[in-house]
Amino acid sequence: MKTINYKGLLLKVFLILLLFSLMACGKEKDVTVIKLGHGLDISHSVHKAMVFMADRLNEKSNGTVLIDIYPNQQLGSERESLELLQIGSLGMTKVSTAVLENFVPSLKIFGLPFLFRDSEHRFKVLEGELGEIFLDASLGQRLKGLTYYDSGTRNFYSKTPIVTPEDLKGLKFRVQESITAMNLVKSFGGSPTPIAWGELYTALQQGIVDGAENNLPSFYLSRHYEVCKYLILDEHTAIPDELLISTLVWNKLSLKEQQWLKEAAMESSEFQKKIWLEAELEALSEVQKAGVIVTRPDKDLFREKVQSMYKEFFQDPEMKKKIEAIQAVK
Repeated sequence: MKTINYKGLLLKVFLILLLFSLMACGKEKDVTVIKLGHGLDISHSVHKAMVFMADRLNEKSNGTVLIDIYPNQQLGSERESLELLQIGSLGMTKVSTAVLENFVPSLKIFGLPFLFRDSEHRFKVLEGELGEIFLDASLGQRLKGLTYYDSGTRNFYSKTPIVTPEDLKGLKFRVQESITAMNLVKSFGGSPTPIAWGELYTALQQGIVDGAENNLPSFYLSRHYEVCKYLILDEHTAIPDELLISTLVWNKLSLKEQQWLKEAAMESSEFQKKIWLEAELEALSEVQKAGVIVTRPDKDLFREKVQSMYKEFFQDPEMKKKIEAIQAVK
């Protein structure tokens, strides 16, 4: 009969438990390491911005605060990442505010179509006092917003031509896990279908959905243009991405470390804003080369269809006040 080496077995169990107990923010020899997980490809401008942030934080802290980045949903979807932040098992993540609205209902305001007049207006809102208020809106959910990343404007793309809102009737469109996004598609007569981003290419191929909506770089980098040959630049929404940190991790940092991280995050936002413009131009050029038919519609036709969404939002006095505050920014 084989003798069991209890000491060796216990040592192995201890080592395994130690490995899995590594938290989102750990210290080794006075070095703090924060794990950051997100769902984007490494070629995406937001990933590049987060690498820029990690480098700047390394410089500011003289190597005492580091960020380890895990792209491509290695650590979970956007919703799963937020849940991991809430329990402190993940330090930081980047999510669309459309997904974040499931945790912070007031952020559904960003999903309201044609909320911003143009990109200049959008940046004035996000980079001003109102933007900071929205970043702090998630604190009660153990999520602290650090900065925004530009996600441009979102447009519909499909396997069949779309020129007017009527062309969306009866079509199934993939949307994010957002009630506001679902209502948007419904207002055009379409059928909204929430599908994880990583599963969308196959869903388009198999006809589970007829199309989707997203910004230009995402349409290009996901290679959805291989399936969907029609893109309409209706620019119905401009939903920002938000960089968040778990408050359980944030509160472990010293005031100086918090300052370094906030500064690095803000600097990465400025960096990303510049390379985003280049990414948009490249994406539009490349999908057209690949045979995608691009249409620039009469946006007023689309605005008329979503007025019912504004009426619904205005029934909430607090939401009405926020919308009017955004519209008042000059």
